[in-house]
Amino acid sequence: MYRRATVPARINIIGEHTDYEGGLSLPFTINSHLTLEVKKSENDFSGEPTVIKLWKAAGGGPADLQISSDIPIGKGMSSSAALCLAVILCAKELNNPLEICKEAQRIEHEVLKTPCGLLDQMAMMFAKKGKATLINFSDYSVEYLDLPNNWHFKLVDSEIHRSLSSTNYNKKSDYLKTHVIEENSRVKKALNASAEELGVLLNQSHESLKLLGVSLPEIDEKIKSLQSTKGVYGARMMGGGFGGMILTLVENPEILPDYPLVSSSGSAVLKEFF
Repeated sequence: MYRRATVPARINIIGEHTDYEGGLSLPFTINSHLTLEVKKSENDFSGEPTVIKLWKAAGGGPADLQISSDIPIGKGMSSSAALCLAVILCAKELNNPLEICKEAQRIEHEVLKTPCGLLDQMAMMFAKKGKATLINFSDYSVEYLDLPNNWHFKLVDSEIHRSLSSTNYNKKSDYLKTHVIEENSRVKKALNASAEELGVLLNQSHESLKLLGVSLPEIDEKIKSLQSTKGVYGARMMGGGFGGMILTLVENPEILPDYPLVSSSGSAVLKEFF
């Protein structure tokens, strides 16, 4: 018998750096995935060292652990969270999705030393194809929004690689409370926004992330250039900060032709084979 967990990457439309402050976020998953295949072993652990450490932290016994993934690493698309979630899905006999998310967060904190909230894990576990997930982190409740047909998203690589565990990001920023209040308001407005209105909200969100201290001048220049491009409604840095992908909302698929549209996916899936 062996287990296979497949976990999608996530995009957060708006609601960044709000999860650990009881705020709101509006993510959806896309068609990039990480897959973990686990085959039980008699005595030995085999696989990448980091995966083995995560597996042991999750309480897994001897096993062969094989990873494949097309989620870009260090690009704000939650590759680390996807890995930790896959490990928990395969290692634990848990039925409660929120409990699975919290266990994945725990091993990410302990092993990868990433100061993450629960946005990534919940986005991946609670996703529905064709919908964005409105997550309220004050009570971990979720609601769903049909993704409008005219919300055309593209990802532009800032070409700056980062990981939160290697940055100087401080959750105790003096501006954090203001950011969360204003970002929560933007999330609520996004629920009924036209594409043009959502673009304005994305631009405002990035300005707030700059004040929060999680952006970099070279990223700001790229985003400013995108925001001034004809047919681009809005753009902002995505993920924890300091690099990664730039979420860009365009008028139609022909805008920024070098970049494909992103398409919605579903939730993480665990399968067992006998």
